[in-house]
Amino acid sequence: MTNTYAVVLAAGQGTRMKSKLYKVLHPVCGMPMVEHVTNNVAQLGVEKIVTIVGHGAEKVKEQLGSKSEYALQEEQLGTAHAVQQAASLIEGLPGTTLVVCGDTPLIRSETMQSLLDHHAETGAKATILTAIADNPAGYGRILRDESESVSKIVEQKDASIEEQKVKEINTGTYCFDNEALFEALKLVSNNNAQGEYYLPDVIEILQKQGEVVAAYATDSFDETLGVNDRVALSQAESFMRARIAEKHMRAGVTIIDPATAYISAEAVIGADTVIQPNVIIEGNTQIGEDCLISSNSHIENSVIGDRTVIRSSHVYDSTIGNDTAVGPYAHLRPQSQLGDEVKIGNFVEVKKSELGNGSKVSHLSYIGDASVGTNVNIGCGTITVNYDGKNKFLTTIEDDSFIGCNSNLIAPVTIGKGSYVAAGSTISKNVPSDALAIARARQENKEGYVTKLNSRK
Repeated sequence: MTNTYAVVLAAGQGTRMKSKLYKVLHPVCGMPMVEHVTNNVAQLGVEKIVTIVGHGAEKVKEQLGSKSEYALQEEQLGTAHAVQQAASLIEGLPGTTLVVCGDTPLIRSETMQSLLDHHAETGAKATILTAIADNPAGYGRILRDESESVSKIVEQKDASIEEQKVKEINTGTYCFDNEALFEALKLVSNNNAQGEYYLPDVIEILQKQGEVVAAYATDSFDETLGVNDRVALSQAESFMRARIAEKHMRAGVTIIDPATAYISAEAVIGADTVIQPNVIIEGNTQIGEDCLISSNSHIENSVIGDRTVIRSSHVYDSTIGNDTAVGPYAHLRPQSQLGDEVKIGNFVEVKKSELGNGSKVSHLSYIGDASVGTNVNIGCGTITVNYDGKNKFLTTIEDDSFIGCNSNLIAPVTIGKGSYVAAGSTISKNVPSDALAIARARQENKEGYVTKLNSRK
């Protein structure tokens, strides 16, 4: 098998996006477009990925990191000029080079591999990825000869009436014999209206040299979509969401309404988990088997164990164990860690806290900067008072403790193992193990007070 290289074109400014964000960094299902492309290319096992950067170069490098090598196109003088910038890294090397645009996030690695395979089978010097478009207006048409080799690529403006009827279009993705590519690039002219160097001119140069130029038609026009504006971005998002949902459903996940499931490209979901309508799962989230994620839940960059239920709640940068229930209307903020068989009930907020196995915070409480042991019961309306206006402090509640309703635990404070805090207490001192802490004013009843008050009116 010959060596394979990839050049990702990601230097254009993308003015039609009308955005401060560099075009190829716009996300599709939570991942920048260019990262979708490089991830798919990496699955091919290529020897080198060279990303051509220009506008926003440092941000692209920061996003992709070591996934790619980079070449800078200081002036955007066309696609052929962009590929030429990779010469210092791959020119003269024997093998095959795949050229793909960084704004085509939907092209699957399987399609790229089929393109490479067809290129090898036909012995071509260049192979074009094509697609069949119901409405090919605006695209370059692929004209084939009797042997099914490509005889010509004709642009819309130059096509005759008969040529415009052709529905096979040029997607802008190619593979080339690497040595032939860089030799032909030296012959590309900018003698055109835009004064730019166009990569399709390499096709014509190779044909004139008598080389074989082939084409491989993908059966999915949608996956060849190039994103140049916000309309195309929304289309790519829709196609990608459908693809992600189908992947999970075929792997055993129930998604009741895929049209309203927003699942990131990085998410991992276990078999027999049920995703109800209007759920958002973002970032590098991992959800175990047999879970229920109910409507209007939003989960981001979190790990959720098996058989856990999330009901209409928000979970961010947190870890949840097995057989745990969260919600409805709970909020788990970053660095929250829940053990197994934990219950977080309605209108409970947890922030930067650990709750041990079997502990319960059933309603209307705030648990922040706390270490909660196992089998702890925290009553309704309890607050860990963690902030003095300058610094945050830790509340420690040890195993088997019981915190009565409407308690304020003023940190730093420790509630000892097996102890009780009476309802309505404000605790500012440590509570020993197996003790009962009562910190509230003694009740006093003033008999006849209302009668005396009314007599003054």
